[in-house]
Amino acid sequence: MLNALEEPRHPEHEDIKKWLGGRFDPDAFDLSRVKRQLRSDRAIVEAARSAMQPKIQFLKGDITDMAVDAIVNAANTDLILGAGVAGAIRRKGGPHIQEECDRLGPVALGGTAVTTGGSLKALYVVHAASMRLGGHTTANSLRLATRNTLERAEEKAFKSIAFPAVGTGVAGFPIEECAHIMITEVLDHLKTRTSLERIYFVLYDDAALRVFEDTYQGLTAKPAKVNDK
Repeated sequence: MLNALEEPRHPEHEDIKKWLGGRFDPDAFDLSRVKRQLRSDRAIVEAARSAMQPKIQFLKGDITDMAVDAIVNAANTDLILGAGVAGAIRRKGGPHIQEECDRLGPVALGGTAVTTGGSLKALYVVHAASMRLGGHTTANSLRLATRNTLERAEEKAFKSIAFPAVGTGVAGFPIEECAHIMITEVLDHLKTRTSLERIYFVLYDDAALRVFEDTYQGLTAKPAKVNDK
């Protein structure tokens, strides 16, 4: 039973007292002010989390040199590592990647398959099939291949991934349209909960780099973050 002169113990006071290490006088504190400060602190934390959202970066270089969780191969549906990015992956990654592809292929147009990175710096390769063997990439197949690649990244909980300009080599797809489709898919994906913290677009020359930078700026109305490799 409480003493008649003793004020009831307020649970919120006790929590704040613990928070302050025992230095708390209820008569000297405005509890509503403390609550406002706590709400302000939470707002700051949320703003920090927002600032740490996944970043898209653009650079010129060789995608097979990227030390990321996964690089993306501009693949055909048979998963034959031929020319272009696929050929570079075969040469630098060793024969094991093609052996894995042989077991996994073929895949549907716009589909994907994931192999290990072999001798590459990347841990995995996501083979994004935007074309049939000897065929051409279309807007729809590129859109599906990009979207499915991002879904595979979530399944594997990748934190970093590097894309080439898929379909713009032997598949003959226009670089400007490629940039628009791929960046749009990535931006849409980043609106959802994602494991990805860094998404790189690794372009083979200055002209392609400028196209991707300009496209990103046009879609987001802010400058692209560029790394010169």
